[in-house]
Amino acid sequence: MHRDPGELLEKYKAGNCSEEEKAIVESWYLELHSGKEAPSHKIISKTKDEVWAALSAQKDKESQPVQISKLLLKVASWAAVISIVGFIGFIYLNKPGNRSSITGVSKKQDIPPGGNKAFLTLADGKRISLTDAANGEVVKQEGLVINKTADGQLVYTVSDSEPQGKNGAQLFNTIETPNGGKYQVNLPDGTRVWLNAASLLRYPTKFSGSKRVVELTGEGYFEVAKLPGKIPFIVKSEGQEVEVLGTHFNINSYEDEGPIKTTLLEGSVRVIRSKSSGNAPDNNVLLRPGEQSELGDQKINVKEVNTESILAWKDGDFVFDGDDLKSIMRKVARWYDVEVIYKGEFDDVKFGGLISRSKNISSVLGIMESTNKIHFVIEGNRITVLRDKK
Repeated sequence: MHRDPGELLEKYKAGNCSEEEKAIVESWYLELHSGKEAPSHKIISKTKDEVWAALSAQKDKESQPVQISKLLLKVASWAAVISIVGFIGFIYLNKPGNRSSITGVSKKQDIPPGGNKAFLTLADGKRISLTDAANGEVVKQEGLVINKTADGQLVYTVSDSEPQGKNGAQLFNTIETPNGGKYQVNLPDGTRVWLNAASLLRYPTKFSGSKRVVELTGEGYFEVAKLPGKIPFIVKSEGQEVEVLGTHFNINSYEDEGPIKTTLLEGSVRVIRSKSSGNAPDNNVLLRPGEQSELGDQKINVKEVNTESILAWKDGDFVFDGDDLKSIMRKVARWYDVEVIYKGEFDDVKFGGLISRSKNISSVLGIMESTNKIHFVIEGNRITVLRDKK
């Protein structure tokens, strides 16, 4: 293992790290005191970049530990407790006098991360496990070919002869990800959709007419293809519709996450309250990049957000911006397909930081546990959250 920070950083940038070395570089975490305002993820990321730059620039100088200490004190000045585990922690916090108390997660077995898992249900009712399907041609029907790529994508090729049901009815397919699953589907019009765990997308086998309409449950990120004639693309979720022409946006519509949240990355989208919601004011809003709408009981609320943390799931990470523990554990439960049980009150526990979703669950929980505020016990697919270690 490389203990020289400069060498390890260069090795990481070149993509030549082992899993253990990657964990050292990537795993860092900041536990925030309750009642204190969390520093934004932008500030945390900037500080981490400064630390890395200092490690690389000062690697051969005696002053390096002092330089790093100053940066760590900068973070500590936010009235937070530093528990940076990994690249910084391995080299400095494990030195005599700087040792951080890192507890171990109690486990009878570890739980691996989720992956490319999904089920495709065709218009005729046939259900295909995309997890088990071989790469290549998955479906070939009249006017339609569906291929599975090696990197876990579903790609449609539609001929000019439109596949239709009885009496010319439009046909629909459904792709569904289980807990512990994610998948990317390239729709017949060229639109790309990434589905997070426990999500479902219903869409036509071929888009026709004056609108392109799909239905989403759970969470999905959309990169909508622009078509000649400015044919709008509409995503229906419970209580709202999102209408776009060609743009990038994310929708979170999990039932256990409260109001539906729509986040715009590029272009513009119009969020429209469904007719079933009655004649409430502010029935539709137009979002700008960096804005998020939240479907409230009386109106659609809009605010600016950190899009990096919202899209972290798509890029293979967990990113938390002073999130409460239960919100974090809902994401963990969906990705690792586990049940979470709480023993005690945890409303005052919040975290900020980043960790890869490619790690086993013990790595994710262990980083949070290193703050000495909470403890986890893994038994089968059940995670018990405790205040005190038992």
